[in-house]
Amino acid sequence: MSSAGVNGVAGGIHRFVVFGDICGSGTLDMAEKELHRAAMYAAFDEAYGSVGVEPGTFHQEDRGDGILAALRPDVPPTLMVGRWIDTLYESLRAHNKGRSRRLRLRIGMNAGLVAQDAHGLVGRAVDLAARLCDSAPARRIMAESPEVDLLIVVSDWLYGNVVAEGGRYVEPAHYRPARIRSKETDETAWFHVPRRTAPPLTGAEGEPRGGARAPPAQRRSPPPG
Repeated sequence: MSSAGVNGVAGGIHRFVVFGDICGSGTLDMAEKELHRAAMYAAFDEAYGSVGVEPGTFHQEDRGDGILAALRPDVPPTLMVGRWIDTLYESLRAHNKGRSRRLRLRIGMNAGLVAQDAHGLVGRAVDLAARLCDSAPARRIMAESPEVDLLIVVSDWLYGNVVAEGGRYVEPAHYRPARIRSKETDETAWFHVPRRTAPPLTGAEGEPRGGARAPPAQRRSPPPG
């Protein structure tokens, strides 16, 4: 685990949260697991470097077959949903070229109040990032679309307040909403496969909660807590 230090702020501070998971890690032998983990960390490091996030300036926890990270509050979220995703995709593509067992990742992204103590991160923003990554629609997309190596799932707040604004490497129209239910979570999430105009979402879970949605610019709200 690397960390920029315990923030010590009562109630936490607003941070960008990333939760990544390797798909199908349970089917890998030990050598393959080690290779995939090394490649995952290398891809994350390259993506952070592309947006100017230096090692030691953010908190990162190892999750065995995944990574949980929370960035400094001053990191522009538009970079994370833009260049960071694009660089991660390119890194995966380079690693997977010619390999029969490719590294495939699900990534949950959220932002909100995060507290940090000596043991790690805590907060509803962290919980939701994990739920997004591990949601049934995300798992189904990766199971039914073996050609997809990277799936991005962002929270409704993050889509409406950051992704929908667009920007370099950001394609709001290439995201699709789906409802996710897990434990206490009942949320609309937004799914994206880089280099595709739409993710392969099907069925009732491919419909947003509550029917028609207002344009994203009209749905802005304060950062979730």
